[in-house]
Amino acid sequence: MLIKWPSDIKSSKITDKELYLNRRQFMAMAASVAVTGLITEPEVRAGQKLPVVKRGQFSVIEKQTSFESASTYNNFYEFTTDKDNVARLARNFRTRPWTVSTMGHIKKSGVFDIDSIIKMFPLEERVYRFRCVEAWSMVIPWVGFPLGDFIKKCCEPTSKARYVKFTTLLDPEQMPGQRRKIIDWPYVEGLRMDEAMHPLTLLSVGMYGEVLPNQNGAPLRLVVPWKYGFKSIKSIVKISFEEKMPVSSWMKSSPDEYGFYANVNPDVDHPRWSQARERRIGEFRKSKTLMFNGYEEQVSGMYKGMDLKKFF
Repeated sequence: MLIKWPSDIKSSKITDKELYLNRRQFMAMAASVAVTGLITEPEVRAGQKLPVVKRGQFSVIEKQTSFESASTYNNFYEFTTDKDNVARLARNFRTRPWTVSTMGHIKKSGVFDIDSIIKMFPLEERVYRFRCVEAWSMVIPWVGFPLGDFIKKCCEPTSKARYVKFTTLLDPEQMPGQRRKIIDWPYVEGLRMDEAMHPLTLLSVGMYGEVLPNQNGAPLRLVVPWKYGFKSIKSIVKISFEEKMPVSSWMKSSPDEYGFYANVNPDVDHPRWSQARERRIGEFRKSKTLMFNGYEEQVSGMYKGMDLKKFF
């Protein structure tokens, strides 16, 4: 059950972030080319604290995964399929300068500097369950703002916009995994418009109160907590508003295994393993997988009348 974060929870009850990363300094090298006209941040530092203004109302009260585990066990095939090696290979990934383009069926098309985007919206921390299709899970305090707020303020979709398509950076020089034909690069994901506008859907720029680490999808990633992790696309450079359903990367690569919706569902197994149970990273025991990853009350209405075994 999702509840608001009580103000009387002591910090000692929250798992401490374990500092382990080497700190590097990034300099913002380009002025904003965004239609917003806002000034970019002069400097971005890995490990830099973010100005979080509040804890989000959708946070869960559960033991958080340690920062070390969340930032050293990663699915990010653009770098490698080895989860334990992503952080090393992403260490020198350049996240500045960085722009995000918006296009398609919208009234406001533009190119936004990432630091201008961050300054446009009040940041909040939301502690979400995060469930991977491979049956492991985490609890992570993401920092960001609702995708819906960005869409309303910066895009203004027309009536033809029924889906939102996201695209990751294509840069094999920096992302060695893209030199291998694991999937058809660049990575593409999508949401139905009502899913994109749902208040749970987050654009994240950080976690554990700090700037998002490279291996976790810096500088901008999607977090959709009721869906399997591969829907939460990382290192976004393009957001397009489409009339027809986009074919996401894993749908194109393995349509029998990965559907468009990818809602966490214990009753729909992956062809190669069960989804009925999961293991929380840092724990040995397995627990029962919750429908919609525990967010059923908030999101089930969007799928009323749909056969979730067909639309998996």
